[in-house]
Amino acid sequence: MPLRVPAQAASGGRYVRARAPLRLGFAGGGTDVSPYCDDHGGAVLNACVALYARVDLAPRTDGRVSFIADDVQEVFEHPADSAFELSGQALLHKGVYSRFMADFNKGRPLAMTIHTSVEAPQGSGLGSSSALVVSLVQAFLGYFRVPMDEYELARYAFDIERNDLGLAGGKQDQYAAAFGGFNFMEFRAGGSVVVTPLRVHVDTQRELESAIVLFYFGKARQSAEIIKQQQANMTAGAPRAIDALHEMKREAFEIKDAMLCGDLNAFADVLNRGWEAKKRTASAVSSPRIEELIAGAKDNGAVAAKISGAGGGGFLLLVADPMRRTQLLRYLDGQNGLILPCRFTQEGAHSWRA
Repeated sequence: MPLRVPAQAASGGRYVRARAPLRLGFAGGGTDVSPYCDDHGGAVLNACVALYARVDLAPRTDGRVSFIADDVQEVFEHPADSAFELSGQALLHKGVYSRFMADFNKGRPLAMTIHTSVEAPQGSGLGSSSALVVSLVQAFLGYFRVPMDEYELARYAFDIERNDLGLAGGKQDQYAAAFGGFNFMEFRAGGSVVVTPLRVHVDTQRELESAIVLFYFGKARQSAEIIKQQQANMTAGAPRAIDALHEMKREAFEIKDAMLCGDLNAFADVLNRGWEAKKRTASAVSSPRIEELIAGAKDNGAVAAKISGAGGGGFLLLVADPMRRTQLLRYLDGQNGLILPCRFTQEGAHSWRA
């Protein structure tokens, strides 16, 4: 059934557009989740890819707000002069809109249309929800002409997503979307975050793009439950989960050195070890289907594999021998999923007027 888009009143102002990149998590994912990072400090290495969360924002003259999420076929329309609950459809749009009206417009609502799309399936494990929040925040910053640096942008988006909306998750996604590029992130006890952009040699980037294959095989339906289970294990001090997180944090440092030195054999080795450690943080991280896909991929040219994001589904991140890439693609083509290329981007979130 086609998406029903509400008719927009004639705009008295210009469009503001924004976009923020999605990310691939290479090592340390999960150590950015409270309470582990609060108690022990976390470390993550990720890189942004040329897939985006996009926002179009336009003022209206008919006294209404419309939130349109194209990729998930959700439409919410409401009078601008009455409150709406932070629940149901277009939840992220509602959260960002409500926060900006409170912080930058003295609580007065504005009539506008916010139209969004994300260039990856829902539940992909590429940090798409947080990238969308960052892109929405960036669009409103452009609308109100308010400057924020990357740290401020990420913290503001994190606060909306985790505190205003109460959504479970870590901290890396907002910072990745705000900064762009390859980043080594440290989440220190006490709440501070330090992002170190990495100068990965262009030849290493090209080799990674030649080797990495992204295979989407279904929505990660259990991602929130996985994160809650991980948090419960952390709170309870479960030795198996805590030791695995310690190992994953060490691996973030190892994979940083491997990438900066252009040692992709070491990179693949750390990726494999990180996946084995991640499976010890929560029982639902993997599944028989995931293990079957990984085994088949390794029989057909893959040298390393992990699930991007919390686990349970989404994108399978595969590192292939470039000489056997075609063989791997042929295998995946028969596995009922979506194959995407890997293209890195150095550009973080930004907005412009159209």
